[in-house]
Amino acid sequence: MLGKRIIFTLAVVTWLSTCIFLLAQTNKAKDPGVRPGANGGGALSDLTPDQLALFNEGKRRFAENEKVTDGLGPRMNLSSCIGCHAFPAAGGSSPKVNPQFQFATGPDHGTNTVPYFITANGPIREARFKKTSTGTADGGVHDLFTIAGMSGVPATCSIKPPDFNANRNNVIFRIPTPVFGAGLMEQIRDSEILANQAKEATAKTRLQIKGRSNLVISGNTRTQQAGETNASGNDGTIARFGWKAQNKSLLIFAGEAYNVEMGISNELFQTEREEACSLKSTPNDTTNAPVSGNPLAVLSDVETFAAFMRFLAPPVPSYAVPGATPASIADGKVIFSRVGCVF
Repeated sequence: MLGKRIIFTLAVVTWLSTCIFLLAQTNKAKDPGVRPGANGGGALSDLTPDQLALFNEGKRRFAENEKVTDGLGPRMNLSSCIGCHAFPAAGGSSPKVNPQFQFATGPDHGTNTVPYFITANGPIREARFKKTSTGTADGGVHDLFTIAGMSGVPATCSIKPPDFNANRNNVIFRIPTPVFGAGLMEQIRDSEILANQAKEATAKTRLQIKGRSNLVISGNTRTQQAGETNASGNDGTIARFGWKAQNKSLLIFAGEAYNVEMGISNELFQTEREEACSLKSTPNDTTNAPVSGNPLAVLSDVETFAAFMRFLAPPVPSYAVPGATPASIADGKVIFSRVGCVF
C-alpha cells in the first residue's frame, strides 16, 4: 500500500511540475525591445536659438557619410557617426539593419569582406582583442575595415584587417552606447560621483552589490585602489566617457571616436592610427578659417559633435509602453529599487 501511495504521489508531483512548466512557457516574459516613439534624440527644451542652431549643425555633421577624400581611414569601423548611433534616433545605439554589412558589400567596398561576426540584421559590433600576439593584455579597438582598394586610394595601399578568424577565442565585442543626455552627465560634480559611490554602503553589502573600478593611466588599465578615482591624467579630476571612462569631456570623447572608429585624425588626435596608407600629413578635421557667411562653418567636426551630444536630451520615461499596463511598469520600478539597482 505504501508503495502505491509513493507512486501516486510522484505521479501527482510530476503532473503538477509539467503543468507549472507549461504555464511558465505560455506566460514567459518576452523582451519587447526598444520602445517605439519619440523617446530620445531631441534637443534639450531650454536651449537658446543660437544653441539650437549649433545642435542642429552638429546633428547634420553627425549624419554625414565620410569618404576617403574627407579623411576616412586608413582603418575604420564605419563611415559615419549616425551609422552606429541611429536607433531609435540620432545619438542612440545600433540600428536593426547593420550598416557595417552594407558597407562591406557596397559598390565601393574595396578589398573589405564581412567578418564572421557581422550579419545583415545583427548588431553593430566593435571588436577588441583580449591579448596581443605576445600574450600581454590588449583590450584595444581593432577596426573591421580598411580603405585598401577603395576609390581614390593608391594601389600601393595594401593593408588588411586583423585576422578575426584566427582570433575567435581572443576577440571580444562591444555595441554602441547611446549618448542621450550626455551633456548632463558631463556637468555632474566630482563630489556627487564620490558621494553616490559611497552611499548606502550597508545596504549594498547586504544585497551583495559590489564591483571594482578601472583606473586608466597612460593607456594601461589596472584595478582601482582604495581612495582612487578614475581620474584624468591631465588634471586629476574624474573622467567619465568611453568604455573605461578614459575621457574627461565630450570634446575629447568625440575626437577619440572620430580617430578610432572612423580613422579621421583631428586637432585633438592628430596622428593616424595606421600611417602606412595615410593620404595626408596634417589632421583631416580642423578648425576652418577664414569663414564667410555661416559662422558655424568655422568649427571643426569634433566641436560640433561635442555640442550635439552636450545639447541632446535624455530619454523620456514611459509609463505606458512597453508592458501590459502602466501598473506593471510601476511595479517594475518598485522591484528595480528593492533589489538595489538604484544604488
